[in-house]
Amino acid sequence: MIKSKKKLLFDKSSFQERHIGPRDSQISEMLAVIGVNSLDSMVDATVPEEIRMKSTCAVRACSEEEVLSELHNMAKKNQIKKSQIGMGYHDTVTPAVILRNILENPGWYTAYTPYQPEIAQGRLEALINFQQMICDLTSMDLANASLLDEATAAAEAMGMIHRICKKDNLSFFIDNDCLPQTIAVIKTRANALGLKIQIGDPFADLNPSHNFGVLLQYPGVNGAIHDFTSLVQKIHEANGLVAVAADPLSLVLLRPPGEWGADIVIGNTQRFGVPLGFGGPHAAYIATREKYKRALPGRIIGVSVDRLGRSAFRMALQTREQHIRREKATSNVCTSQALLAIIAGMYAVWHGPRGIKRIAQNISNLTSLLACRLKKRGVLLLNKNWFDTLVIKSIDADVIHARASKYGFNLRKIDKFHIGVSINEVNVCEDIFKLVEIITGKADEKKKFDVQVIKQESGIPIKLLRSSRILQHPIFNTHQSETSMMRYLRCLEGKDLALNRAMIPLGSCTMKLNSAVEMIPITWPGFAKIHPFAPLEQVTGYLDLISRLETQLCDITGFFAVSLQPNAGSQGEYAGLLAILAYHKARGDDDRDICLIPASAHGTNPASAVMANMQIIVIECDKFGNIDLKDLKTKAKINANKLGALMVTYPSTHGVFEPEIKEICNIVHEHGGLVYMDGANFQAMVCVCKPGEFGPDVMHMNLHKTFCIPHGGGGPGVGPIGVVKRLAPYLPNHPIVDQAGPKTGIGAISSAPWGSAGILPISWAYIELMGFEGLKKATEVAILAANYVARCLEQDGNYKILFKGQGGFVAHECIIDTRQMQKEANITVDDISKRLIDYGFHGPTMSWPVMHTLMIEPTESEPKEELDRFIRAMRGIRHEIDKIQSGEWPIDDNPLVNAPHTAEMITTENWPHPYSRELAVFPEEELLKDKYWPATARINNEYGDKYLVCTCPSIDTFRTDINAAKVKLNN
Repeated sequence: MIKSKKKLLFDKSSFQERHIGPRDSQISEMLAVIGVNSLDSMVDATVPEEIRMKSTCAVRACSEEEVLSELHNMAKKNQIKKSQIGMGYHDTVTPAVILRNILENPGWYTAYTPYQPEIAQGRLEALINFQQMICDLTSMDLANASLLDEATAAAEAMGMIHRICKKDNLSFFIDNDCLPQTIAVIKTRANALGLKIQIGDPFADLNPSHNFGVLLQYPGVNGAIHDFTSLVQKIHEANGLVAVAADPLSLVLLRPPGEWGADIVIGNTQRFGVPLGFGGPHAAYIATREKYKRALPGRIIGVSVDRLGRSAFRMALQTREQHIRREKATSNVCTSQALLAIIAGMYAVWHGPRGIKRIAQNISNLTSLLACRLKKRGVLLLNKNWFDTLVIKSIDADVIHARASKYGFNLRKIDKFHIGVSINEVNVCEDIFKLVEIITGKADEKKKFDVQVIKQESGIPIKLLRSSRILQHPIFNTHQSETSMMRYLRCLEGKDLALNRAMIPLGSCTMKLNSAVEMIPITWPGFAKIHPFAPLEQVTGYLDLISRLETQLCDITGFFAVSLQPNAGSQGEYAGLLAILAYHKARGDDDRDICLIPASAHGTNPASAVMANMQIIVIECDKFGNIDLKDLKTKAKINANKLGALMVTYPSTHGVFEPEIKEICNIVHEHGGLVYMDGANFQAMVCVCKPGEFGPDVMHMNLHKTFCIPHGGGGPGVGPIGVVKRLAPYLPNHPIVDQAGPKTGIGAISSAPWGSAGILPISWAYIELMGFEGLKKATEVAILAANYVARCLEQDGNYKILFKGQGGFVAHECIIDTRQMQKEANITVDDISKRLIDYGFHGPTMSWPVMHTLMIEPTESEPKEELDRFIRAMRGIRHEIDKIQSGEWPIDDNPLVNAPHTAEMITTENWPHPYSRELAVFPEEELLKDKYWPATARINNEYGDKYLVCTCPSIDTFRTDINAAKVKLNN
């Protein structure tokens, strides 16, 4: 009996059973519906035999206890020291109310990108808070809802300036006091685009007439605070533009760049309560002037109105984005860092202007105290002013670094004779006295905080002190009690629909379970409090984790090597294309810059190719959604001398396994090109196929899809690439950490050596918990779920499935054709998606890759009960459409065009519609038990773009709108 209990406790299949939604008996029922008798038979009928893997993977299944124990051991190997390294990364305190209610709350971290604003008002409000915070701190007109990291934000700023100025013959000037990782990423981006870079002292080396734009650092990496006012004026007189990389916490005390002429301001909000996490994920920001709003990359949250005239939030100006502009895109940004931006914005909400200023002032005071004590000891400081960073001249820096490590501190290694020290939020007076002892070798006898000395020793020049106010909106001055903050966060969470509430059936986005056991370790101090540039001997736990995850991914994919640096799928695409180009150039094929891209490709594919400076040629698809082989052969042959790459998504964007994938790869190889595989759909191949063995040369893997890192409302994402042996020398590397990539690599593409390392424990844990058999079964059940939904929706002629593969099966997703419904009943995919909200669901992917279609991906982790609930909802909507087609309901007044229905809409005195209130909000009886109520009626997108507002509206605006809406409803 004891043995039985022990076996049950450590049953390694128990996690697999909890991750995979349908029970075995239900799997049998689903197989019967699609007409096969086993998962193996289904795979035989779905996946081409010639690409199926013939071997297993070495990944073994472990119990939850074993995985947590192993992760705990890794975390223990990472030495937690007080980090004074700085360089854009600072230790911070994540307020417990934010840690518990956002970072550790699936209501926030399992949400999807807010393309459906009616069910995303909570996270949209949180993101507009972030934008308001950035606008306040930088004194700029508008900001977007975050970018990946500071270095890529700087690279985006360079691209933005180049597009505005249109001066191809000039160079981009970079302040040599910029962060070294920022300089490295800009150089990588500029090299690909053929832009010239100049690095130097802006006061000594800059000739504005020779540059189309300039990047300045404020304060500099070495702590200097310069007055750039006159310099910026000279740059503007030469018709150049200025970007400034600014620490947002310093801007609480410093005169903001917007007040002295900057055109763009970028930076990292990590120190606003976001853990270090060995380099990420952290939310970068970018802000600009009103006149450049349509050139701003990434997502912008704006204010619009719903159909009742009430104010509501939405993603604004989406026509700028890569998924719409494709080969005309100017940026490939697909993943922001929404969850981290929300945390940073809520940090400002929680502390308010007084609390934020207190934190900034304390850092400044402690830095001044350190400067004062050191100077009294005869230590030479190289910088004359400072906010939080000092550079110290030393006889032997190695001795000081060794002493610092012994006492539990890490300082910045500059060179043999210079040391950097950056003070942060967690430092206290005792740390300053200990640092004095570490640097001088003698204890500081006067261990006292002298306020008068600090005032005299302030490192901020008087003319650069900030006089303008920050965070004056009521939202930043209301929730400073924990009770209020807790309720505010709960209120916002309740306005959203995340995976903790219902299935999110988005095609190509794989919204699957992000289990609690996978998520737990990311907030452990051994992972969360590690600086990305800590000495490698102190981070052996992280290096072990990274090495093991790279090995797992190589084993699963069949590729020779993996780079974890790309911190989004689009970044993986970009890195993969750069690796291909570097390979060609190393062989003397400098002209191989043509990229073949199927018409059905993800929008990021052509956008990434544009950023890699490749020429795009579109390959047509046949009527079945497959790549047109004849067109591919023709265009590959015509462009054989210049063919660089083919970008192909597999299974295809149309949701089928193309049987000719090997031939497709062979055609490209025969004509001198290499094959890039978009791994967005790798979910359908894990432990069934190994892409590295059937033709592709490089593939990115969305860890935030296939390997369970959550979407977080639009990020974090991780998009590592796997490559064949010949491309391994060209993986990304890093200017600060040599071990992060090969010396012959393409350069840095992200700020941190291993990208968003802080969330890698999630994917490692998932793979370990599932093992080979579990991963294989997850893939099979994902394919089964898609076919089950497709077959059920097809029955009785309810819906038409647009594409099918061999044997009449789809892969892991299916596409529903609604064009006939639009023709006969004037019902759009928008109407169906909004009506699904009334049934308690997020809408599927709309009008992509084919207009007027819905793409559905159920995933393996949805229980059969939820799949059946979704099927009933879709059938219910189909019956409602039938009533419109029959004339029972008018085309302009029915449950679909009026959806979603809010509580206010159905509680008014007048109900003029030809259907009942009950049908409007309770179309299924089960909704009586647990009803999701949308916070707003359908939102007017055109209005929001025409009258663009990207900062927090006043409270009075909402009061006025509510009263107006009530009048409109009652009339």
